[in-house]
Amino acid sequence: MHKVIYDTDPGVDDAMALLFLHRHPEIDLLGITTVFGNASVETTTRNALFLKREWDIPCPVAKGASVTFDPSRHERPWPTFVHGHNGLGDIEVPATIDLPTDPRPAYQFIIDTVRANPGEVRLVAVGRMTNLALALKHDPDIVRLVKDVVIMGGSFYVPGNVSPVAEANIHGDPEAADVVMTAAWNVVVIGLDVTAITTMSRGYLADMAKIGGEDVQLLNELSQSYIDFYKHAVDDGMMVHDSCASAYIVGPELFTSIKGPVRVVCGGIADGQTIVKPDGKHFPPGDWDNLPSQTVCTGIQSEKVVDLIRDTILGGASR
Repeated sequence: MHKVIYDTDPGVDDAMALLFLHRHPEIDLLGITTVFGNASVETTTRNALFLKREWDIPCPVAKGASVTFDPSRHERPWPTFVHGHNGLGDIEVPATIDLPTDPRPAYQFIIDTVRANPGEVRLVAVGRMTNLALALKHDPDIVRLVKDVVIMGGSFYVPGNVSPVAEANIHGDPEAADVVMTAAWNVVVIGLDVTAITTMSRGYLADMAKIGGEDVQLLNELSQSYIDFYKHAVDDGMMVHDSCASAYIVGPELFTSIKGPVRVVCGGIADGQTIVKPDGKHFPPGDWDNLPSQTVCTGIQSEKVVDLIRDTILGGASR
């Protein structure tokens, strides 16, 4: 069993990834930690509790960071044009959900859970990396205890989606991302290089909803405006960014990758750019030296990943 903490900012594609993690028979979802990003942390936490209730997910939800790792950064507007004003495609969601959150802040939940399961926890982080950076700040020794960190974020050999060089999750808190990328734990980066070519059509999702019951019908409903947003880039479908990171947990063989230390540009016109120095390439001394070699995914078997998402979500309906 893969023991997973899901760090997320729901978020439409976050919701699909959550249902995947909940339903895959080889994944033990230990907790959901929330962060600001697609909406305020109050909204993303409410959304996580809503999905927990609707999909009968037993694990706890811990509320996380509401501001960037460097609090002097000026907050950017919420991407309401992507995920809607409520973060879930503007479907009807109650203002409050009558479920408790874990009493610990997200970073402490991560620390405690990792220490209770040394060498076993896989952190799947699909929003800003703020909670992970805070966990490292408060307990640096957890790097020795985490199995790995699988991130949805960054772009290396393709353009970004919020600037010519930056992807949204990294751009939202570059300092946190640089802390996470350069820490001495195993990081796998699932960026736009692979997620931007992994799409699910409206019809494919609709067919899932026809046979998947109320849970998948809810997923289909909340995804509609997200699909509309992607009409400029996808033929009546959507990129399933966050589900690619979830799929990597059980299907790493569906990805190809390179290895090397990764840095994040913090400031200037390239703010949020992710840059890998491939292992074996030699340069004069610089800021990538003496840093851990991380895994950067550069290729993906997209159709197989999308089918894995479908089969998991539909096959786990009885769980």
